Amino acid sequence: MIEPAQTKGWTQMHITTLFLIPFATLAYAFVGGVFLAFSDFVMRALALTSGHGGVDAMQKINREVFRWIFMPLFLGMAAGSVAIAAYGGFALTGTGGTLIMLSGLVYLIGCFGVTIVFNVPMNNALAELETTGASARDYWVQTYLPRWTFWNSVRTLACALSAALLLYGQIWMHQGFVPAG
Repeated sequence: MIEPAQTKGWTQMHITTLFLIPFATLAYAFVGGVFLAFSDFVMRALALTSGHGGVDAMQKINREVFRWIFMPLFLGMAAGSVAIAAYGGFALTGTGGTLIMLSGLVYLIGCFGVTIVFNVPMNNALAELETTGASARDYWVQTYLPRWTFWNSVRTLACALSAALLLYGQIWMHQGFVPAG
């Protein structure tokens, strides 16, 4: 029988444990999967264009991302991560609570924060460029491709780590997980 999580003063499973944390584990993985696809093959394929084609395609991608499920999921998980970090840090005890808290913080800093500080400014700069100009090709090849892809890979790793921390935090809390050794 799985026992409820050990909490500070709470005797029954909280809605966070029942719904938000399992959803967040999947959402972190889904968001990370999108970023992985870009770092793994989308950006490499766009790099094989003349430069102008890559700029044009990425400008379109950056506009379309706001119209689909990815953006609500990405932004929603930023808010959800605040709740997860607070829940793990203030409502739970022990290693499991610490892992859960860290999962929210890793997403907030390594995914959402990196997006705001690094990727969005590069996307905005790219959006301002005329796709056929020499400056667009230079920015694309010399700045955007290497830097954007690097920071996108950081986001990928942050999402994967957030999902893993959340998963292991749950296992630790609910199954009395004790590492061997």
